[in-house]
Amino acid sequence: MSKAIIGIIGGSGVYHLPGLENLREERITTPWGDPSDILRLGHVGATEVVFLARHGRGHVLSPSGINYRANIYALKSLGVTDIVSVSACGSFKQELEPGLFVLVDQFVDRTYARQSSFFGNGCVAHVSMAHPIAPGLQARIAAAAEAEGIAHVKGGTYVTMEGPQFSSQAESLSYKALGYDVIGMTAMPEAKLAREAEISYATIAMVTDFDCWHPDHDHVDVATVLKTVAANADRAAQLLARLLRDFPAEHEPCPIGSDRALDAALITPPEARDPALLKKLDAIMKRVSQP
Repeated sequence: MSKAIIGIIGGSGVYHLPGLENLREERITTPWGDPSDILRLGHVGATEVVFLARHGRGHVLSPSGINYRANIYALKSLGVTDIVSVSACGSFKQELEPGLFVLVDQFVDRTYARQSSFFGNGCVAHVSMAHPIAPGLQARIAAAAEAEGIAHVKGGTYVTMEGPQFSSQAESLSYKALGYDVIGMTAMPEAKLAREAEISYATIAMVTDFDCWHPDHDHVDVATVLKTVAANADRAAQLLARLLRDFPAEHEPCPIGSDRALDAALITPPEARDPALLKKLDAIMKRVSQP
């Protein structure tokens, strides 16, 4: 087994990780461009951690303007084995009220303006996204939330919209009718790229508001969202601290094989692969390209 290195991707309101010791910062340029911010490396207890602010410190990047490929590649190049994504979201269900954390296990991708794969012409790969969340990692997050007394729900479907505008009421009612649980703007293509990079991935979706389907909350605005985001950020820091303190030293093999996703995904034979693309894929394909 390999050493566990945990990547934390902080969303709205989560721009740093309290309690990160032996802190050092590293600026990385990837073959896919620059990640959202400087990466902050350190330890929480004995666990090695890499933190990245998804929107950049100061929240300067729109959901559509984030370089998701550079973010995931940078984490992979630093040896990250597991990613915990923290995202703000709206709720489609009365019982999923603001302040609750939803540990989602499914995604619906409604984005359309983002680069969603490292692979393409010259090296084609089709990874499975049937089960996008690593169940072992999700279980550890749930256990940490339980230990800290943080209100959470395990399981749920997160629909990712393009944004940056909030939903129309027609969209919100449609998603609710389809049985989705929460809506946000950043889980995709992040989860897809993590799977291609063979990194175990799980999301903490922090409910900030009822989406505009709700008759008493039919107007979502930034001020309302930010008020809940501030409270959620404190609980997220508490949850992450517990998770990281209790994390095993060795990476636990993923029961659904998310950390070996390329074994059955590459379709272009080695002799036909584009050398220029392979060079850009170096950190992603290192395990499967080694003799």
